[in-house]
Amino acid sequence: MKRIEKKDLVAIREHGAWCLEEKDLGGAVTFLTQASNLGDAEAHYQLSKLYRDGEGVEKDSKKEWRLLEKAAIGGHPAARHNLGAREGNKCRYERAKKHYIIAANLGQDDSIKALKQGYEIGFVSKQEFADALRAYQAAKDETNSSQREAAKDYLAKREGW
Repeated sequence: MKRIEKKDLVAIREHGAWCLEEKDLGGAVTFLTQASNLGDAEAHYQLSKLYRDGEGVEKDSKKEWRLLEKAAIGGHPAARHNLGAREGNKCRYERAKKHYIIAANLGQDDSIKALKQGYEIGFVSKQEFADALRAYQAAKDETNSSQREAAKDYLAKREGW
C-alpha cells in the first residue's frame, strides 16, 4: 500500500487487477480509474472491458470506446486489435486493416490471423500482408531472449514441486 500512496502507477494498476481477480469490482474500478487517469494503457484497456460488460459500472459504450482508443494509442496490442474488429463490424474495412496492421506490428496474434484472412479474400494486398508478417515476426523475436527462456524453465520446474 505504500507504493500506492506514493502514486506508483504500476502498483495502482496491479492492485486494481488484483481487486478484479478477487471479484472486488468497486476496488477494481477505483484503482484502475486512478491508473487510467495517470495514463496507463493496461488500465485503460481493463476499464474499457468493464464498461463494455457493465461490471462494477453502468454499461457505457462511449466510455468503452474512448478508453479502448486511449489504450490503443498507448501501445496496447489487444486494444488495437479490438478497434480493428469494431471497425470491421461497422464495415469500415480500411480503418480495420490499419488497426490490424498496427496490432500485428506489436506482435498481436489475432491481428496477423485477421490480416491473413483479409489477404485470402483479396482485401489485404500481398505487399501489405508480407510487410505486416515481417513486422509481426520481428516483434515476436524481440520477446525471445536467453533470460526469458531461463525464467520460463525456472518457473516450469518450480511449479512441479
